Formats: sequence, C-alpha cells, structure tokens
Amino acid sequence: MRSWVSKHVRTLAVLLGVLSFSAGGLAAYAKVEKETRVVRRVERAGPALRKRQAAWNELKRTLTAEIRRFDGQAGVVVEDLQTGWSLAHQPKRLFPAASIIKVPMMTACYEAAQEGRLDLNSKVVVRPADKVPGSGVLKQIPGKTVVPVSQLVEWMITESDNTATNVLMSRLGMDYFNRHFQELGLRDTKLSRRMMDFSKRKKGVENYTTAGDMARVLEKLYREDAVSPQASRAGLELLKRQHLRDRIPAMLPGGVPVAHKTGLERSVCHDAGIIFTHRGDVLICVLTQRKVKKGNSRPAKQFIARLAQHAYQYQMAQN
Repeated sequence: MRSWVSKHVRTLAVLLGVLSFSAGGLAAYAKVEKETRVVRRVERAGPALRKRQAAWNELKRTLTAEIRRFDGQAGVVVEDLQTGWSLAHQPKRLFPAASIIKVPMMTACYEAAQEGRLDLNSKVVVRPADKVPGSGVLKQIPGKTVVPVSQLVEWMITESDNTATNVLMSRLGMDYFNRHFQELGLRDTKLSRRMMDFSKRKKGVENYTTAGDMARVLEKLYREDAVSPQASRAGLELLKRQHLRDRIPAMLPGGVPVAHKTGLERSVCHDAGIIFTHRGDVLICVLTQRKVKKGNSRPAKQFIARLAQHAYQYQMAQN
C-alpha cells in the first residue's frame, strides 16, 4: 500500500510539472490532491479496521461456543452498532415473549400519543380489579390509584409493571399494538393475551416474538427511527432506567450504561438491550427457553450475562 501511495504522489508531481496554472490545471491539481489524502487515510485506517475485524471474528467464535454449550434453545442477535457487523443464531425462532414485548408496546404508546389517540399527561384510575400479580409497583398500592399515563408507560418499562401494561392495553386495544408491530417491521411479534392471563395461557394462547424482531426495534430506537427522534430518545432513557440488572448488566463493570428490557416467565428467560461504551456501542438480544421447573432461571441468566460480558470486552479492546 505504501509503495502505491508513493507512486501516486510521484505521479502528482509529474502532473503538476506539465499543467499550467490555468483554471483547468488548478482543478486537476485539487482532484489529485484530494485522492491522495483519501488514499493516505485508508492506509492509516486499514490496520485498525483489520484488527477490529479479527477481534469481531474471535467474538463470534466465543459466542458460538457459548451458545452450543447452553442447555436449551436460544435466539441470539449481537451487533456492532458502529460497523454493522452482526451475529445471528435462530433470529426468527418464536419464543413466548414474556415482558420483553413491552419494548415495542412502549413505542406503540408513543405513536398513539403522536397521533392524538393517547394523552400522556392525562390521568387514569387504576382499580383493585385491574391489578395483577408478577412484577410491578401498582399491585402493592391499596385501593384505587390515580396515575398519569406517562407514569404507566414508565413503570411498564422500568418496573416491568404488569398492571400498568394491561391498563395501557385496555386504553389502546390489542389490535392497535399489533398493527404498530407490523408497521415497525416486526413480522413475528404478536400480542394475543394480557399479562398474567394464565387461563388463556393454559389454552395455548401466547404472546410471541423473536430475537430478530427485538433487535430491530432496539436498533430503530438507537438510530432515532422509532416513531420520531424525540420518542426514540425518550424510549432509550426509560430502558436505561430498567431496575432488573441480573442479566445483560450482571457481569459488566458498575456504571456501564445499558438500555435493556428483561422477560421472565415459566420456562423462558430473556434480555435485550444496548451496551454503551466510550469505544463503541453493541446491541445484544438473547431469548432463551429451557425445559425446567419454574424458578430455575439461574443458568439462563448466567448465559445471557456471559454473552453480554464477551460483547462488552470486544468493544473495550478497540483503540
């Protein structure tokens, strides 16, 4: 490469010797000079890019080995958000969505607000009959509770509040959410029942999604292309305030920003998010399902945490 650059520069010198300082001569000089600068930039960037590519290939080998050792099914998408390089393992495999479906539900709420269907500043009365078990703070508040819609959206994400999610579902309707999912390009994500509706679950009615769909909505938020730039930024900020940190953030150094959403239900354990570092950001979505009894989610959580740790270490190794 260097010999080619030197030859290019010598050619430039010869060219300048035969060109007059007419307008055409100056234009030719400027063009050749610009091309020479580009070549030199490529020469300087080449080794760094090759080093990054080698590190990425090593990361893929490490992640693939982790996935092969995992005792269960996994849908995985990992993407270097600076280069666009990605690893995908079963990205279209359907998994019961659990609470991870609340991410595109959040963007649907922002779209409804933009359309005037939902006033985020209005207040909603949450009655005792609305409250359901599982994650959340609303179930712990006795009696009726008056809550702003914006607070319901926040609790749906930061606390994974099932009651807040169901109230928002009642306000907009299941069909509205599913239409929004399709508009986002989430072809395999569907909302079919309310949170904690065990009677429908026993009948085989389930909410489904894929690692590929979750990666898509997260990247749209990151690129500020989910509903609007303002809505995308607001959504990422809520995801950064997620309280459950026993998966993607679990093995990362304290203080590393992670915008993510977990999901946990019966045999499934998920986490999907973006790890932010000063050397680059990485998207990671891991959906898992194992044939185990309820409560034994530790192996899946540790598996997700290890994949996230590997992805973080890859980013931090970059110059």
